[in-house]
Amino acid sequence: MDATEFRKRGKEMVDYIADYLETIEKRRVYPDVEPGYLRPHIPDSAPEEPERFEDILKDVEKIIMPGASSPACTELETVMLDWLGKMINLPPSFLAEKDGEGGGVIQGTASEATLVALLAARTKAIQRAQSENGTLTQGDVIGRLVAYTSDQAHSSVEKDGLIAGVKTKQLPTDDAFAVRGSALRKAVDQDKAAGLIPFFFCATLGTTTCCSFDKLSELGPICNEENIWMHVDAAYAGSSFICPEFRHLLNGVEFADSFNFNPHKWLLVNFDCSTMWVKKRTDLTCAFKIDPVYLKHAHQESGLITDYRHWQIPLGRRFRSLKMWFVFRMYGVKGLQEYIRKHVKLAHEFKDLVLQDDRFEICADVILGLVCFRLKGTNELNEALLKNINASRKIHLVPCNLRGKFVLRFAVCARTVESAHVQFAWKHITKLAGELLKAQKQQD
Repeated sequence: MDATEFRKRGKEMVDYIADYLETIEKRRVYPDVEPGYLRPHIPDSAPEEPERFEDILKDVEKIIMPGASSPACTELETVMLDWLGKMINLPPSFLAEKDGEGGGVIQGTASEATLVALLAARTKAIQRAQSENGTLTQGDVIGRLVAYTSDQAHSSVEKDGLIAGVKTKQLPTDDAFAVRGSALRKAVDQDKAAGLIPFFFCATLGTTTCCSFDKLSELGPICNEENIWMHVDAAYAGSSFICPEFRHLLNGVEFADSFNFNPHKWLLVNFDCSTMWVKKRTDLTCAFKIDPVYLKHAHQESGLITDYRHWQIPLGRRFRSLKMWFVFRMYGVKGLQEYIRKHVKLAHEFKDLVLQDDRFEICADVILGLVCFRLKGTNELNEALLKNINASRKIHLVPCNLRGKFVLRFAVCARTVESAHVQFAWKHITKLAGELLKAQKQQD
């Protein structure tokens, strides 16, 4: 919605909240619904076309409010994760649906999702090792555990390893900055020979540095064969999988035990909202379930409900699925696809501008909305260019290092970005680059 409609809808929402507070004594203290009440009231999948704000708000009163914060908070989250899973064509084994063993949950961030997967994998590995050798203590096993990730993976994976108290090794990547099956196989064989226990691999789809994609179809079979939990982190890139032309980037996810991406990065859902799916939800509940008497309730052993406090680190949680419900309905799947496609198109527009200037080079394949580029020359030259760009405060770029090269990253990610902004940014960059090169020439 534009600014005018936003002001209008915002005022309406304030009135709705005020009316609720004024009439709260007329509402039930405890919801008069049974477990599973919500799913029959909403469609099985997200709408293709946008819906009216008025209709969504009516449904809040009609469908959500009878379930108050619980069970509506839980049940809408389960359905929204199924909606989103279907939007990206996630294998059915990851969906809750009615009788599935898997399901989705909203975590705070991708780093939190990776940690949850890592801790669940650690629990399984400890149990498996102790079942094979009853003399091993938990400490004995943890000291031998080893996790793997890419040398291009986000630093949060290494941090998660520190929190979990396990060794983490970075695997080398190929010329496209992707981890291949051969690299994982070599590391696993070496570590097993040294008496270690490989138990976890975090694959990345759309690395932070250059948006590279690990080869899941090669890595997955190795992980499955070696009882290694494969977690797939697509924090940024995952949103693009709603477009059929980008869905192939997710091929191989069928081998994974867990998968996550951040709708708060590129799918118009406000922070925080990191969606995570697992094939077997019992892998999480077995790792995190603790039930003091003050958290027990009548339905917890019924098998009819999902208790998300056993799927995450904190006990408390927010009603984050509600904002997903609003976004999916207000944009529709087609509207969200158009949004992604527009950003990818603009990124390629910027790439073409770079390629037309012989002073610059592209440093990695441009697949989605990220362009890695630099001036041909030394790292010091590019560091100076970046410093001048950010010091001017007209645009902001974040760098990375690729194979020893200092690289500038141009990311198209703002909701209102247009071609004019891309053209402005490139004109500004080339102006500063020209001034820098002129000054360098004068010094030489």
